[in-house]
Amino acid sequence: MKNLNDIDFYFITDARLSKKGIFSDVEDAVCAGCRIVQYREKAKKDEEMIEEARKLMESCGNNVIFVVNDRVDVALAVDADGVHLGQKDLDVADARKILGRKILGVTVHNLQEARRAVEYGADYLGVSPIFPTSTKSDAGKSCGTELIEKIKEEITLPIVAIGGITKANTPQVIRAGANSVAAISAVMCSDDVEKEVRDFIRIIHERV
Repeated sequence: MKNLNDIDFYFITDARLSKKGIFSDVEDAVCAGCRIVQYREKAKKDEEMIEEARKLMESCGNNVIFVVNDRVDVALAVDADGVHLGQKDLDVADARKILGRKILGVTVHNLQEARRAVEYGADYLGVSPIFPTSTKSDAGKSCGTELIEKIKEEITLPIVAIGGITKANTPQVIRAGANSVAAISAVMCSDDVEKEVRDFIRIIHERV
């Protein structure tokens, strides 16, 4: 398993918001030094997703972690490094049995969900939404950085902060205990994805 302790900026693809296409975006993110990429696609057919995932994995190479959002079957088909699941996706315990030693990330919205994710074999937690966000319509009420602090008090897994993340509030999130941040809109709506990712990585490491 690749080292999750090395992640800083967590890159998530979004074909709807992308200005240059997800392949260009991922190449830019990797060039900027990003160490983990999540392929997130909700609308395409399985065959298209598998083809895209394979191409994205090539861009990631051997040093960047590549995970697939929701779709365990797609991740296995392309031999991705792992999968990221939401609370409405495949049960965490079942996913762990299917994935074996592959990376399993789980989105959590409260301490109880975090505890359950750890119990059933999660490797990292996506804590969401930290701040109000328009990227996901079903993201729910924002939890603030306080939830990160509560989880850190009893759980040692790496935490990725998601939801409403900007360069301005990233220091606050890292101080609260997050290891990494994901910022979809803040990066995808930019004309220069590589610069935005570099900026986020720099800010994260300034606060470590």
